[in-house]
Parts: sequence; structure tokens; C-alpha cells
Amino acid sequence: MKAAIRRTVTGTWNRFAASDPGLLRLMAGLRTVGAIVLTLVVLALLGTGVTLLVAGAMAAMVATFAIREKEVRGQAVTLALGLPVALAAVTLGALLHSRIIAGDLFFIALIFGAAYARRFGDRGTALGLIGFQVYFVSLFVHATVATLPELFLTLAVAFACSAVVRFAVFPDTPERTLARLREAFRARMAQLVATHREVVDAGPEEIDGVLDDLRRHTARLHETALMIQGRLEEGTRDAATAALLQRRVADAEIAAERLGMTLLNARSAERTDTLTLHLPHAPVPATANRMQSEGDAVATLRRDLDALALLVARAPGDRGTAVAHVRNRLLGYRDEDNLPRGSGAVQDAFRALGEAARAVLGLRLALDGPQDESDDTSATTRSREEFDAEDLAIFGAEEAEEEEHTGLKRPTTRAAFQVAVGSALAIVGGEFLSTQRWYWAVLTCWVVFLNTASTGEVLVKGYRRLVGTVLGVAAGVALAGLVGNHTWTAFVLVLLCVFGGFFTAPLSYALMSFFVTAMLGLLYTLLNTYSVATLVLRIEETALGAACGIIAAAVVLPVHTDRRTDEHLAAVLDRLREAVSAAVAQLSGGPAVDLLTLARDLDTALNDLRDSTQPLVHPITPLRVRRQTARYLVALLETCAYHARSLAATAELLPASRSVAADPRLGRVGRRIASNIELISARVQDQPADGEVEAGASIASLLDAGDSPVPPSHTVTFRVLRHLQRLDEGVVGIARALDVPVAGRAGRKNI
Repeated sequence: MKAAIRRTVTGTWNRFAASDPGLLRLMAGLRTVGAIVLTLVVLALLGTGVTLLVAGAMAAMVATFAIREKEVRGQAVTLALGLPVALAAVTLGALLHSRIIAGDLFFIALIFGAAYARRFGDRGTALGLIGFQVYFVSLFVHATVATLPELFLTLAVAFACSAVVRFAVFPDTPERTLARLREAFRARMAQLVATHREVVDAGPEEIDGVLDDLRRHTARLHETALMIQGRLEEGTRDAATAALLQRRVADAEIAAERLGMTLLNARSAERTDTLTLHLPHAPVPATANRMQSEGDAVATLRRDLDALALLVARAPGDRGTAVAHVRNRLLGYRDEDNLPRGSGAVQDAFRALGEAARAVLGLRLALDGPQDESDDTSATTRSREEFDAEDLAIFGAEEAEEEEHTGLKRPTTRAAFQVAVGSALAIVGGEFLSTQRWYWAVLTCWVVFLNTASTGEVLVKGYRRLVGTVLGVAAGVALAGLVGNHTWTAFVLVLLCVFGGFFTAPLSYALMSFFVTAMLGLLYTLLNTYSVATLVLRIEETALGAACGIIAAAVVLPVHTDRRTDEHLAAVLDRLREAVSAAVAQLSGGPAVDLLTLARDLDTALNDLRDSTQPLVHPITPLRVRRQTARYLVALLETCAYHARSLAATAELLPASRSVAADPRLGRVGRRIASNIELISARVQDQPADGEVEAGASIASLLDAGDSPVPPSHTVTFRVLRHLQRLDEGVVGIARALDVPVAGRAGRKNI
């Protein structure tokens, strides 16, 4: 019974850890709520009134969520600098309390400065946010010169409590965050392998739902890999350790995705397009499950997929002969003699299973250190030797400096002017709606510009805030009616709303707005200023602020969504060309370079493109054709990125592997693909470019022309050829989607 309970608890925790990689959202919510609770306790012991309790709670919240630096020392410095900034903001708020015009002009200047400060990185962003939000707090509690001493004490207590919670109650370091992200990667990979198991048995009526799960879990695994990439520099002791972990995570991600593709191929009578894993509702070649006729081979495949899922999810300390036996059996599928009898497609699935087990072993060695080798078979020993050879070849790479815009072209400068103009409009319009609550319109205008860079993004964020506000008002009315005059009950509900807002913020801005608005209803109850009319005014001010933000984004130094997406699309194409050219050059016998860094740069650029296309694919977008085109393009690029990552991972094996050999004939293929990508990129950037995208014969046909036979399907060389051909097809598909001229296609010999 105890073992069953322990397994249930462990499984539930693993699912939660997978849903919140690194527990970043949980820690943000707990840290913010903890700071507010400690502040309220200290202020209550000092006999502070309700108004100052509210001010202290809001200041503690700001002092906690504004800090975004990864290093503990940087967080401490920023928090220490934030207190004088907050004191200055509340002082000016009190001094300008009765000077309406001067106060409004200063507020606009403060907003401009806070937005402009983002150019100075995380610290500038945090200090600007603290200055703006604390000035807002002074307006909310109607600060005056007479109340300044009490407000100073309240702010000091709030910042001190935030520091105690951050550094003592819920301490966090880059190393701990990275460790939790690694565990989340394991958990998400286990979920993906469990979905692979469902692919084997899914019937025609179930395959669409299973495919949706497969796409979602594949995307979530990739998301976690990118999060790990972003924490490697601070979370590891040296560059070599970071490079090793980066390599092992990339291997595991590629192996898991390849396993999914081989299982889909085994189900169908024809090869599945890689696009199926990245484009929702992509066609499946056949819904009938051909694997059901394979008999014992499929039964073994089911068993070993379950074994792989257990191997991925096992705790770091789990050892013993049973674990070693499972690991050795799966690694044995890397040898042709150990493959079960079956069709070529099913045997490919077993080969992919062996490669996935190898990737899991490499991940274990990188994360948990040396493993027990007493029960190793020859296949396991060979895998360990390969890892040792690869570890010796790992080296660091210098990061290329990116060109930075200056003047009005700098994003932070442009945003500062936009939000200043939008806030000025919001102040004027807000005063017409209410001389007491006008600042809600300014707050909305401010927040719709946070983390947005185009008119479309501002529009979508404003829409989401308005929806969340409307729903939050309804919840605020209900909660205020339930709370009545019970002050501490209201504070508890406020804390729950704060936690809900910060926990859901990365998932849905509308949900965050819902919780914030519900919290405001409770705060007004605490201040004895609650009324339904006040919350309705909140909706009106929010709508006005969103409208002012949209107008400013569209009129003042506008960045249209099409222009921004074209810039990111060009960046993705450039990164794709660099990664493919370098990988093919190394596969052709060229010098070794840091291919995985190039592949991760491609992933980062693709993630930026995916974010910039959100206004185009959002349900409120009326242009359905553009929405479908944007989704199709992103899916094609994700497919190309997968093949580029696979080529990079294979090319990095060359210095140490006995199964991969350089082939100079691949060079001309790589040059053609790179030339096609360069032509597409030039058209996207409206640069002069002559010629057409060449959709030549298949890679296999090109190699046949050199009087060399196509390698067997189970070899690494064949896998390289298949990745190149799929990449070639994906690039041609991108050209057609963008109306770039494509030369006539020759007959193709698919592989």
C-alpha cells in the first residue's frame, strides 16, 4: 500500500513538474505571496491601518515580481537600488497630489523613462517597473505629504520582507533552477514516450487525438530544451559542462522525435511527412494500422516502449540489475543482429528505440555522473566508449555579436515614445470617465506595451486584458459579496488571486487579468470604497487604455505585424542556412565547428518568429487565408529546424564515430539548399535577387549519378540522406508558400 501511494504521489508530482518546467511559475507565485504575507504580518504587528496594509502588499508584490535577473548577487543589487527608486516615486506622487497638470506631466515622463530603461537589460527593466508601479500605488492610496513618513516605513518593510522571502524562505539559484528544468525535461520526455506507446495501438478513430497529443508533447519537450539552453551559462560551473549538457539534451530531443516519426511510418504503407509532427490537422498517409499484422514484433515493441518510458522517468538513484537489464536490452537494438523479425519499417522503429535508449544513457551520464558498469553488455560498453570520445571533442564557441539598432529604430526607444503618447491620451480620456480612477486607463496602456513589439501584438494583448477584466469584474462582485466586512478573509482571497495571477501569467494573459481584477474588487472592499459602479468603471477604463495603446502603436513610429514577422522570418532563414551549410560542410569532410550552438540559435530565432505570428494566427484575426499561411509556414520551418538539428547532431559524431564517415558528394547538395534559402531570404527582405529556387532530383538520385549505390536504409548515411531530402523538400515548400519562383521539378526518387 505504501509503495502504491508513493508511486501515485511520484507520478502526480512528475506530471506537475512537466506542466511547470523548472517550477518557475510555482516559485514566482509562492515568492510573491510569501512576500505579501510577511509584509502584512509585520505591518499588522506595527499597528498599521488598512490603507497602508494595502500599500505595503502592493509594494511587496512589485518588489518581488519586478526582479528578473538570474544571478543571486544581481537580484540583491537590483532590490537594494529599487528601494530608493520607490521612495523617490512615492515622494513625487505625494508632492504632486494636488497639482493635477504637473502630476500628469510627470507621470508621462516617468512612463517614458520606465519604458526607455528597458534598453539597459533586466536591471533597467526592474527599476523602471518599480518606479512606475510605486507611483501608481501612491495614486491608488491617495498619498499626501503628511502620510509620507508612514509610507516610507511601509515601503522599507515591504522591500525588506521581499528580500527575506527571496533569499531565505524561497531561495533560488541558477543551479537549482537548471536542476529542476532537467527533471522537467525527463518528465516531459517520459510523457512523449508514453504517447509513442499510444501510437502503436491507436485505431483509425483514435489516431487524430493521439497525433494531437504527440504534437503537443513534442513541442513541450522542445520548449523545455530551449529553457535549459537559456540557463546553461549561469547554471553550470564551466563552459565544458554547459556544452556537454547541451549536447545530451539535444541528442535526447532528436532521438525522441525520430522515434515518433518511425512509429508513424510503421503504421502506414507510405512514409509520413515530418510536417505531420508540427502542423495541426496535417494529413496522415493512412489511418489503418499496418503494425497490427506484425505479430510478435509489435508485442515486443509495446513492451520495450513501456520499458523506455520507465527508464526515462526513473529517479537518479535507481540502480540494480533490473534497470541494467532493461537498458542493455534496448541498447542492443543498435546492433542489426539483435533486431526482431519484421518489416523494414518496424525494424526502423526498433533502431530508433535503441538510439533513444542511447540518448537516455547519455543524459544520465551528463546529469547523474558515472553509472554502475558491472552489468554492461557489449552494446552498452560501445555506447559508453562513444560518449567518452564525444566528450573529448566538445569545445566552446564564441558568440557572434548581433547588430544593434540605434536612435528611434531601437525597440525600447520606439516603445517609450509610443507608450508616452498612449498614456497621455489615456490620461485625458480617463479624466473624462472619472477624475478619481483615471489611472486605470494609464495602467492598461502601460501593460499592453510590455513584451510587445508590433501593432498586432498590442492589439491582441489589449483584447486579452479586456476579456480578462470583464470576467474578473464578475468574479470581483461575487467575492466582495461573500467577504462582506471580514478583513482577513478578504486578504486571504487577495493572496489566492495574487498566486493565481502569477502562476498563470506565462500561460494566459487573459487569466492573469482575470485574477488581478478579482483581486482589485477585494482591495476596494478592504478600503471601504467598493461598489459595482467602480468595477464597471474598471472595464471602461481598461477598454479606453487598450484603445489608446492601440492608437499609439498604430500612429507613433508604428511597427506593423507584417514587417516584424518578415524580419523574424528572414532571421530564421539566415540561421537555417548557417546551420545547414555548416553541418553539410562537416559531413562533407570540412572543419569542425560548434554545430549545436548554431542549431540552438535557429531554434531561438524560430521561437521569436512563432511569437511574432501570434496576432496573425489568433482566433480574432479576420483574415483566415493569412492565418492558415502563417501556421503552414511556421510548421514548415519547424520541420526544417528538426532536420537541421538532426544533421548537426550527426555531423558532430564524425570526429569520434566509427559509424559515420564524411562524403564529399554531399557538398554540392548543401550548396544548392543554402542557395535556395538565401534566395528566399532575399525575397522576404525585398532585396534584389535573380534566379529561381531549384527543386532538383532527390538526394539518392544525385548520389546514384556518381556510380555509388544508395546506402542501406538502416545506416547512418542513409539517415543523413533522408534528412537532406526532407530539408530540401521543406525549403521548396517554403518558397511556394511565399510565392518565390520555383524551377521545374525533375522526377524524384524518394528515400
